[in-house]
Amino acid sequence: MIDYIKGSIAKVTPACVVLETAGIGYFINISLTTFSELENKAEVKILVHEVIREDAHQLFGFATDKEREIFRHLISVTGVGANTARMMLSSLSPAELELAIIGSDVNVLKNIKGIGLKTAQRIIVDLKEKLGKSSETAEIFISSDNTNREEALSALVMLGFAKSAVSKILDKIVREEKNLTVEAMIKKALKNL
Repeated sequence: MIDYIKGSIAKVTPACVVLETAGIGYFINISLTTFSELENKAEVKILVHEVIREDAHQLFGFATDKEREIFRHLISVTGVGANTARMMLSSLSPAELELAIIGSDVNVLKNIKGIGLKTAQRIIVDLKEKLGKSSETAEIFISSDNTNREEALSALVMLGFAKSAVSKILDKIVREEKNLTVEAMIKKALKNL
């Protein structure tokens, strides 16, 4: 089994990367979260999860161990395939996904394309305890800035910006400065969009 591939980026899109190493180009499916980590880089190390089926051999790549761990948890749930898990990680950051599952937030999961009510509930039932054991991330996001962050996110999405891009920028802003007002978050986010 392949654990990671280190090489130069031959091609990168929001959905995949072709990583060249030792004269071989590996086609690796990625999420938007990983895509944002790969931008403007020539040489990278991608953590890999292989999916081997009768009709296809696919590689899914991740920038961090945390993202790969969440991906592996998600595909262990009945009804959640590798592409659905990738879509979930493109819609929400690994920390947001973990927080939604630990907090039993069915609505956050249902808002992801391809996830219905029953699948969202199954994900929560199957993974809540597993993810709850490593709930460092939950502590980071359970704070007053979360409400401000959500309001800023809603406002920026209404302005026409992509939710996933805005979400990543707001997470970064919240990590850098804890007690920002909604207006301050929006202003900072607009500078980075």
